[in-house]
Amino acid sequence: MDEIAVDEALVRGMLREQHPDLAELAIREVVGGWDNQMWRLGSEYAVRIPRTPRAPSLLEKELRWLPLLADRLPLPTPVPLRAGHASGLFPKPWHVVRWVEGEPADRSPIERVESAEVLAGFLKALHVAAPADAPVSPERSVGLSELVDGFEHGLREFGDHGEPAVAGAVRAVWDAGVAAPGWEGPLVWLHTDLHPANVLVTGGSLSGVIDFGDLCAGDPATDLAAAWLLLPEGAAGRFFESYGAVDDAMMRRALAWAAYRALGLISIGLAGDRGRRGGKPTWGPAGRAALTRVLAHAAH
Repeated sequence: MDEIAVDEALVRGMLREQHPDLAELAIREVVGGWDNQMWRLGSEYAVRIPRTPRAPSLLEKELRWLPLLADRLPLPTPVPLRAGHASGLFPKPWHVVRWVEGEPADRSPIERVESAEVLAGFLKALHVAAPADAPVSPERSVGLSELVDGFEHGLREFGDHGEPAVAGAVRAVWDAGVAAPGWEGPLVWLHTDLHPANVLVTGGSLSGVIDFGDLCAGDPATDLAAAWLLLPEGAAGRFFESYGAVDDAMMRRALAWAAYRALGLISIGLAGDRGRRGGKPTWGPAGRAALTRVLAHAAH
């Protein structure tokens, strides 16, 4: 993908070739994105173009499943509206999706505690039993014990830049989650990637959820980690009260998932601070804030 320089002219050409009725709308690049580059198209649409090897499969998953889920989700989502196919202009599939207003939470954090109920309502609507042919993920549909290597790598990197006592507290949260009884209920639909860059904020409130490429079936605790990854200090209690039906084992697993994801954000943030390709400087502060909330909750 690196050999293809995607610019406004190419995006417009792709639209003229396959969706000419949209081709004369205003186009501008949107900063951000990990697997996909995004261009805003007019006032209602966006064009998502893959830039990593795995991105086309994620786009195809969204095209297959997100339209079936979006109507019952209480927050706006980037539902695929048009499919773009590989051609001589661009050799991978791409999509036209619904534009969702708001600023990513890694740049504009959620500040209003009322967003706890909003997030809980979103996840309650999403967390229904998934069909037998729902996608599963080797990294998101699994138990915590299968992620030990990734956790240890993240903790070592964090320990090199943090206080040993903090790293010890993070390990205690992780160990408690790994030791907790696993999920025995039906596998439910999960977003699995609810970190600050994948939710949108308007006026300090949660206003949209994006990037469903890692959508899969699994343990709801995977998504409940968002209570600490996204919400301001002290809002997790309101979230769980609104979500309901969370026992001690699920809480311990959710805290461990949150610690795991926070370490990942910190690692990607460090890469950005060092100027490494793929690094995101805004993710580091978001990850550290999330880890502080995790440890504060675990201490009570």
